[in-house]
Amino acid sequence: MNKGNEFFNDVYDVVRQIPEGRATSYGAIANYLGAKRGARMVGWAMGNSNTQKDVPAHRVVNSQGELTARHLFETPTTMQERLEKEGVTVKNDKIQNWKKYFWDPEKELQL
Repeated sequence: MNKGNEFFNDVYDVVRQIPEGRATSYGAIANYLGAKRGARMVGWAMGNSNTQKDVPAHRVVNSQGELTARHLFETPTTMQERLEKEGVTVKNDKIQNWKKYFWDPEKELQL
């Protein structure tokens, strides 16, 4: 397995641990995995997450809580619908009260 695949799998492992009703950012995952400038790589991993089972990709957003990857889902509203079903408030493609819903893997997980 090459390093890219390992990194993607590490990303998926973190995303699987995000609790229902919470969300995190690409940068927070990258930071947790020791790739401080790797937010874009996390984004690429999430773009390919449809090949993985049980990866709640709808819980990963940008650093401002914006649903920037909504176009990668079945419909442009699927990401928002899934978050709202879990109790997350979304308005204009952005999680409202972002700090309330933000899940920081640095604080929640042990390496």
